[in-house]
Amino acid sequence: MKVLTKYFGEIEYSQEDVLSFPKGLFAFEEETEFLLLPFSGSGGTLLCLQSLATPQLAFVAMNPFSLHGGYAPQLQPEELEELGVKESTELCYYVLCVVKNPVSTSTVNLKCPIVINDDTRKCMQVILEGDDYGMRHLLAEFEEKEG
Repeated sequence: MKVLTKYFGEIEYSQEDVLSFPKGLFAFEEETEFLLLPFSGSGGTLLCLQSLATPQLAFVAMNPFSLHGGYAPQLQPEELEELGVKESTELCYYVLCVVKNPVSTSTVNLKCPIVINDDTRKCMQVILEGDDYGMRHLLAEFEEKEG
């Protein structure tokens, strides 16, 4: 199958590549199918969450563990059940990034990750309980800690 994408032009994909978000994303509830495409040269830490229905709708996503080694999201029991797992550690996590110029002023949302059951390809966006993570962490925060 082929799809037109925002950043990569027309690409081929298979049904096994499709991520299913039965409830969509926050503010994009009608968008239920996406592809997760890596940006070249990022080593798999910077990705594009591309809508299959709307070519111009694509989010920049990041591996949160590459930014914050101690990132430890805990989902609620009903969220785990909906995704078909028993533990939060059985899932894959990505956070959405708002890219700005300069890049160091870009932000990531650690509070509302994209959660993926890699076995079933079923996904959801969640709001983590507690105050451990915020919605607008500057990328520069992480560079300083690691530098």
